[in-house]
Amino acid sequence: MIRTVETTPYAEQKPGTSGLRKKVPVFQQKNYAENFIQSVFDALEGFRGQTLVIGGDGRFYNREVIQKAIAMAAANGFGKVMVGQGGILSTPAASNVIRKYKAFGGIILSASHNPGGPHEDFGIKYNAGNGGPAPEKLTDAIFERTKAIREYRIADIGEVDIDRVGSVETGGMTVEVIDPVADYAALMEALFDFPALKNLFASGFRMRFDAMHAVTGPYAREILENRLGAAKGTVVNGVPLPDFGGHHPDPNLVHAKALYDEMMGSNAPDFGAASDGDGDRNLIIGRGIFITPSDSLAMLAANAHLAPGYKAGLKGIARSMPTSGAADRVAEKLGIGMYETPTGWKFFGNLLDAGMATICGEESAGTGSDHVREKDGLWAVLLWLNILAARKESAKAIAEKHWKTYGRNYYSRHDYEEVASEGANAMMAELRARLDTLPGTSVRGMKIATADDFAYHDPVDGSVSRKQGIRILFEAGSRVVLRLSGTGTSGATVRVYIERYEADPAKLDLETQQALADLIAAAEEIAGIRAHTGREKPSVIT
Repeated sequence: MIRTVETTPYAEQKPGTSGLRKKVPVFQQKNYAENFIQSVFDALEGFRGQTLVIGGDGRFYNREVIQKAIAMAAANGFGKVMVGQGGILSTPAASNVIRKYKAFGGIILSASHNPGGPHEDFGIKYNAGNGGPAPEKLTDAIFERTKAIREYRIADIGEVDIDRVGSVETGGMTVEVIDPVADYAALMEALFDFPALKNLFASGFRMRFDAMHAVTGPYAREILENRLGAAKGTVVNGVPLPDFGGHHPDPNLVHAKALYDEMMGSNAPDFGAASDGDGDRNLIIGRGIFITPSDSLAMLAANAHLAPGYKAGLKGIARSMPTSGAADRVAEKLGIGMYETPTGWKFFGNLLDAGMATICGEESAGTGSDHVREKDGLWAVLLWLNILAARKESAKAIAEKHWKTYGRNYYSRHDYEEVASEGANAMMAELRARLDTLPGTSVRGMKIATADDFAYHDPVDGSVSRKQGIRILFEAGSRVVLRLSGTGTSGATVRVYIERYEADPAKLDLETQQALADLIAAAEEIAGIRAHTGREKPSVIT
């Protein structure tokens, strides 16, 4: 039986490519999740009888919303739903399933790297048929529908058993519960030299992978320990938990400090890595060295040809604007295209679909390639392992040789989290009003060459995205970037990116914050961060 339920719209913010993110109690309001899911379906066309993929990162309220989504998919005319066993499906794995089985699209339940639990974060996003985040035209349509919705459709099919792999018919629709790991692991085996990785681990190579009690635990255990022969216990915090074990599943040096400390210790494993809540981000730490996400992108691109899936070379490299320019130098040496985009994987998706780029990355620890249309944490880890096996060198040695070849982009991101939106917005508005006056002025002995509000002209679809972040470029090639992030669920997050390029071989081993000290002070002088945020120091430095 299909019911049409009367409802009323909620005051809502526009969902971005990361979907709609709110605290769990907000999603638990009557009809709240249903309103958004129905708004997604109402904004789509031509899906009757088609396949919808559903899965999530296992956070609190994941199972309940999956049941709602299945029942609503049946009522709205989908012919089949594919759902990860236990409701588990990492974001890159969901992208792969959509693409492999030519599904119409997918609903992914995640708030990415944000905390989980009864009073923490939850999210819903829609991925299109290419496996990537919904384009802006679609998210606009969804948003407009959330403001006008008056009813939703749901089938009375009872609770579907999502813990047993197999298919059932219900509500005139097929529900297929799939092994969430199998298709993804097969894809990784096609891209990387698994025999060489097996030999690497058999040689005594030691690794630590922190799954942060998030979605990648089952994937990492199956691939690293079961298929590649890494020692049992290589994967820690490997069981996905609704509250991520009470921890923040963001793979940075604050929230993965235990891994960092281990990798800097006297008995450190050879290689360390971590991934986040939904499996699309990564942290790379070699013995005695943290590889920044920006450097990791450049080093992966420079060495990707060592993996079977990329032996033909790269078509191009893309990076988000705030990401350091380290990859630019790799692209120049390889003679391939380099694309600087706004933050957001949808911009990479256009380039990947058009065959203009192969590897993409963001400074926020997201790296990926054209194998799916999402960033992919475990993919980045496996590519690093493939490079280590092929070069027979440590991560530290590879990094140091890379810097000697290309120079080093000292780089850091300072986050001011959950600050008052009014102050953050005022700071950005004041900066925008002063941009024309900044070029030619000197701050702490450094002369500003240019200052702008980054606008992106998409070479694929011709669209223009404005106000993507304020860039202040100095004559020596250094820069400061300021932007507001939309990944949080309360207040505003101010992100300040500081970058200094150094080509002098004698200055490639400086401590990062020391190397950037003058630029950090210059950012404060130019923007008045403390005065606008009320914070004496950043919440997180990466």
